[in-house]
Amino acid sequence: MLSRTGNGVAKSRRRAAGHHPTECVKVLPRGRGAQSPSSALRDRRTDILSSGAMATQLCTSTFSTGSGRGFCGTAGNFSRVSSFRSGGSCRVPGLAGAVGSISSFRMGLSGPRSFLPGSCLSAGGHPSGLVGSGVWLSEGSFNGSEKETMQFLNDRLASYLEKVRQLERENCQLEGQIREWYDGQIPYICPDYQAFFKTLEELQRKILLTKSENARLILQIDNAKLAADDFRTKYETELSLRQLVESDINGLRRILDELTLCRSDLEAQVESLKEELLCLKKNHEEDVNALRSQLGDRLNVEVDAAPPVDLNKILDDMRCQYEALVENNRRDVEAWFNSQTEELNQQVVSSSEQLQCCQAEIIELRRTVNALEIELQAQHSMRDSLESTLAETEARYGSQLAQMQGLIGSVEAQLAEIRCDLERQNQEYQVLLDAKARLECEISTYRGLLDSEDSRLPAHPCSERKPSVRGPHTQPGPCAPDPQVSTHIRTVSEEIRDGKVLSSREHVLPRPL
Repeated sequence: MLSRTGNGVAKSRRRAAGHHPTECVKVLPRGRGAQSPSSALRDRRTDILSSGAMATQLCTSTFSTGSGRGFCGTAGNFSRVSSFRSGGSCRVPGLAGAVGSISSFRMGLSGPRSFLPGSCLSAGGHPSGLVGSGVWLSEGSFNGSEKETMQFLNDRLASYLEKVRQLERENCQLEGQIREWYDGQIPYICPDYQAFFKTLEELQRKILLTKSENARLILQIDNAKLAADDFRTKYETELSLRQLVESDINGLRRILDELTLCRSDLEAQVESLKEELLCLKKNHEEDVNALRSQLGDRLNVEVDAAPPVDLNKILDDMRCQYEALVENNRRDVEAWFNSQTEELNQQVVSSSEQLQCCQAEIIELRRTVNALEIELQAQHSMRDSLESTLAETEARYGSQLAQMQGLIGSVEAQLAEIRCDLERQNQEYQVLLDAKARLECEISTYRGLLDSEDSRLPAHPCSERKPSVRGPHTQPGPCAPDPQVSTHIRTVSEEIRDGKVLSSREHVLPRPL
């Protein structure tokens, strides 16, 4: 009896008194971690593996003509199998295939096709178990033409091994052709680019030097522009100072012209006073002469007269008086002129001091204004740079946010799909658990029925035959009806990325033999 589950393959052995050596098939599951036969030809046998090629492995076993014990690999439990009434051998091929990442095969009962001879069926004409994900052969299925079944399976194994050898030969031929093609190719000689590399390095060095020189010139140009701006501001400041000084000089020139006019007026007055003095002196001399002439005539006439008045003394006194008056007038005029000049000088000095203070304040204010303008320009440039940086940052983080949202959406979609797959797998698991429970119940029921039948049935004629009497081509008796076995292929394709199942698809179809 052979059974196969999704976790492994169980093989059964039978011992009997005759000890007939037989061959049974160990079914190799195709799943994760499974090794395909002849892995060196994996690239040439993809079509065989994808189409569900059968890989078999022989293991020796013995069957008895009576009852025996066997091992059944259903859910890791051991079961007792009895009623092996015929000797011989039976080899069951294992089904293995790989579609997608995980592939499994489910054997059903409903199909009409069979790959075993009729002697491998149970007494009722139905296989006792090819259910779920394993292969079950009923008790009493080896009571007929086991050798026909063995011959059939041996033929299939021989054809499979022949195909493997043919693929190995074709692979060797292809390797030889590839080697000959590579040997026939003309070797490609790589040209020597060392001289060009040196030229490129020299040009790159020159480019770097030129870039550094350009950067230095740009820095010098910027420094010259800044110095020109400073000189321009200084020139404008000095020009404004010059204009202020010229306006002050023009004002002082007007004052000087006024003072010159006043001086000319005063000089004209002095000249007129001098002329008047000369006229007075001339008139005085004429009067003195007239008086002298008169006095001289009288002196001659009046000899006995009183002594005469000294006119020269009087004239001298008068001259002294007028000179003192003129000197006083001159002093007064000079004092007035000096006082006016001093007042004007004081006004000029005070106005010049005020002008200098105002000019210093204006210069300081202009410097402050220039510094504030420079700082304002720097703040404007900083604001522009910060705005551009903010825009770039917003754009970059916006794109990153969009990418993250897209990733989140894809991950949520994958999560939803995974949840759906988990729910579906959970449902399938529950269905399989129910099927397992029902199968265990049926197996226990069948085991009890078989045990009761073994205890009630008499010795069967087929079991009384001696193994030595049967030849390799002996036909079974009419007591062993032919079983019929149907095969179904269940293909499960899963897409796995980074250890996560992204999608899963299942397809079940009957497999032709």
